[in-house]
Amino acid sequence: MLAERVLTAFLRQANSRYLEIDHSEAVRLPDPEPGRAYMLYAHVPFCVRLCPYCSFNRFPYSEDIARTYFAHLRDEMRIIADKGFHFGSMYVGGGTPTVLVDELCHTIDLARELFGDMEVSSETNPNHLTPEYTECLAPRVHRFSVGVQSFDDGLLKQMDRYERYGSGAQVLQALADVAGVFKSLNVDLIFNFPNQTEAMLRHDIDLLKASGADQVTMYPLMVSPAVRRSLTQSVGKVDYAREEHFYQVTSEALADVFEPSSAWCFSRVGGGMIDEYIVDYDEYVGVGSGAFSFLGGSIYTNSFSLREYGEAVEAHRTSVTGTKRFSTRELMRYRLLMGLFGLTLDKRAFERDFGVPFDRAMRFEAGFMRAVGAFARDDADVVALSPKGRYLLVAMMREFFAGVNNLRDQARAALPDDEQHLLFDDERCDEEHSVAAAAAMTHTAEDLLPPNRL
Repeated sequence: MLAERVLTAFLRQANSRYLEIDHSEAVRLPDPEPGRAYMLYAHVPFCVRLCPYCSFNRFPYSEDIARTYFAHLRDEMRIIADKGFHFGSMYVGGGTPTVLVDELCHTIDLARELFGDMEVSSETNPNHLTPEYTECLAPRVHRFSVGVQSFDDGLLKQMDRYERYGSGAQVLQALADVAGVFKSLNVDLIFNFPNQTEAMLRHDIDLLKASGADQVTMYPLMVSPAVRRSLTQSVGKVDYAREEHFYQVTSEALADVFEPSSAWCFSRVGGGMIDEYIVDYDEYVGVGSGAFSFLGGSIYTNSFSLREYGEAVEAHRTSVTGTKRFSTRELMRYRLLMGLFGLTLDKRAFERDFGVPFDRAMRFEAGFMRAVGAFARDDADVVALSPKGRYLLVAMMREFFAGVNNLRDQARAALPDDEQHLLFDDERCDEEHSVAAAAAMTHTAEDLLPPNRL
């Protein structure tokens, strides 16, 4: 699609200009604004096995280190509470948030004690869909999101997931076993793998429907610049020319059971907890090593170093080490992207917040979307996406998150040498895991900037 190619080229150039972090030890989180709704994001950066090409903040799992980290995470929440923040929702991402389920439950309990009752979402992996985990999490977690990626055994082996999490049939059975246990069970799937055929995609969707999941998040394969070369060498070049077709197949194949709740999220018709946190919270606070906050038009990055993070919390301060202030123009474009990602943008709210009418401020951007048929509704109150527009938002978010990956790389570059060694000198990791790294970009399209996916 010509429109997709134009948007992709524009966003890659734009991302290289403004997604840069200014590092300073003097940076501090601002105080909360009275009456504003915030979301709390908690990052758990531990995985049993690492890949050197994955840009999420993650470290090799060690029980002692992880238990100390969870204690620091709870202490940081107390610091945030002392600043006067309150939250209506909490999202726990990683890494693997359920790596120590007792610590995760303790952390959620403290969050509710500090901030009041709130909806809680948590990520997990298929091997944690067992009574040992779900029985204690079910009373605490509303939305449980499982990184499945595919039910195809061949693709699971390419992603280095088959041995760790089981076959597609085993994962499907694990999902069926927990269906109905949580208010909402979300499954993450990926489309447009280099070796994925349309028949494989349709089979994934058929199995998803049989799983009992309330929601599915269908990510396109997102490849950062650091992964692109090794991914091409190992499994072939990603073909973006067929991405639109695969998205159309996905939308049509899901339509009898699921309906769009965002550009790439589909919720079961007539039931389940839709993915509202995507658009309900404009600002959020991130706790944990490698977490990001978005407050007052700025991104704030926590230290990616576990040691520096612990030292900061023990000194009763957050570990913020960098910030990026967005211009008004950049914030307007961000609102456009996030509003349309949630399928509908409120023009009156846009004018209220920025002091200028949407059609004047976004004259070029909205004009382009109109010209390519991206709007199904366009009046004085709102603009709403057409099916074609939903795919364009998927392509835009794909490029946006590839750019956001660079923020993580900038933050990671400041790691002390011994922690760099943990991440990149692990002899268990090699280029054959580059597919898993590309897949890992998806499960945090939620972990970095979860409510609005900045």
